[in-house]
Amino acid sequence: MRAVTFQAPGEVSVEERPEPELLDPADAIVRIEATGVCGSDLHIFHGRVQIEPGFTIGHEYVGTVTAVGDAVTRVAVGDRVLGCFQTACGVCWFCRRGLYQRCEQSRTFGHGATLGSLQGTQAEMALVPHADLVLRRVPEGMSSDVALFAGDVMGTGFHAVDASGMRPGDVVAVLGLGPVGLCAVQAARACGAAHVLAIDSVPERLQVAAAFGAEPVHLGEQDARALVRAATDGRGVDVCIDAVGDPKVLESAIRLTRACGSIQCIGVYAERAEVHMGLLWLKAITLRGGHANVLGHVDRVLAMMDAGVLDPTALVTHHMKLDQAPEAYAIYDRREALKIVLTP
Repeated sequence: MRAVTFQAPGEVSVEERPEPELLDPADAIVRIEATGVCGSDLHIFHGRVQIEPGFTIGHEYVGTVTAVGDAVTRVAVGDRVLGCFQTACGVCWFCRRGLYQRCEQSRTFGHGATLGSLQGTQAEMALVPHADLVLRRVPEGMSSDVALFAGDVMGTGFHAVDASGMRPGDVVAVLGLGPVGLCAVQAARACGAAHVLAIDSVPERLQVAAAFGAEPVHLGEQDARALVRAATDGRGVDVCIDAVGDPKVLESAIRLTRACGSIQCIGVYAERAEVHMGLLWLKAITLRGGHANVLGHVDRVLAMMDAGVLDPTALVTHHMKLDQAPEAYAIYDRREALKIVLTP
């Protein structure tokens, strides 16, 4: 089968790889019909997240089940399914408390030995461990473009809002309008935010945020702090979502958030970062971060997408073939796309 593999920073290639085989009674094999290029893949592409050369990358996928182990009961051969970006055992201390993102045996697709040596899904086929927990049937009539988002990007945006403690009527700022940030904008509006300020420097992304019901704020052309003060009687936002993963963005989030407000860091932090702890402490701000609990949210997110409450359709800007993966990564790296969907 063909698969997209990491070779070196700035270099991916499409290579032939053996088709996966069932290794455990809880496994399933999925023939991929659509897979996405994600911001997390870009961290690998840049060499920011370490991975072995030749490893198959990718972690977003929709496809058809072609084989299941004897212990799999919730999906069957022939089912059209979507999958979550990571696996969980379902029985460890964290899983029993619904904290699937911290499962003691968790593995993330396409992230190499550091995150469980689970080959990625930018391929013609993929092995899915713990299939009963990781896979969901795609609702009737839902396109692969939409279904693809439930197992990662929309689930991550929803998690950002849910974990932040946002309440109906709150004012929210989202910093960074990549696909995750834009999904967080949609999720905040769907969950009752009275006002969402969407902050970025890319005009096209600001336009999408405005279409989702947010107030777009152009960095460099507008004063974000002044607009936040105007929207909140000078207090600052109740919730700030860092969808970038950069110390300068976190610094801005601390300054934009009101006293006793909360900041949710959903952007990836892979290195040490300085935090203005004095300001965080003086303002009594709650700061949270970490992987999104997509497995814990996937059923709600899928139901909201099926009902049209959440709709990521506008985020898919490019459709390309798997063989075009090197070109797709170059386009994504130039910030010329929001979501690229690859098909075999």
